[in-house]
Amino acid sequence: MTGALDAASGCLTGMSRVRRYSELRRLETFEERFEYLSLVGQVGEQTFGHDRWMNQRFYASPQWQHVRNEVILRDNGCDLGVPGYEVHYGILVHHMNPVTMEDIGRGRSWILDPQFLICTSKLTHNALHYGGEVPRREPVERRPGDTKLW
Repeated sequence: MTGALDAASGCLTGMSRVRRYSELRRLETFEERFEYLSLVGQVGEQTFGHDRWMNQRFYASPQWQHVRNEVILRDNGCDLGVPGYEVHYGILVHHMNPVTMEDIGRGRSWILDPQFLICTSKLTHNALHYGGEVPRREPVERRPGDTKLW
């Protein structure tokens, strides 16, 4: 599973299903979005292992920091981009399609494309990668005169 972006079609190749923000945003509920993004307990064929320095360097890069901020703004800091599911701390920007060492090493452009990224909480991110139940969290209902912070 290399996940290379085919220039002619604009699609990721070598993956059984390519997940895109343009498709995800058509799904209204948190549960629908979670199901769409779920990896069904499979993380990718190849993990970083001793080459973890590659993804750590990537996630510290100015290019990643820029696109990360762009995605957080686009999603209003909400878990899976669903209004009412704000992530108050530890927001993660998740690659909807697993990233490999080859993708980072070859500088594949899709890994910095907001079309393939979404905001998540750590709980949601881990459930997407490692399986498990849809994280249950009801949106905070605000009322007139409510002065309690979340």
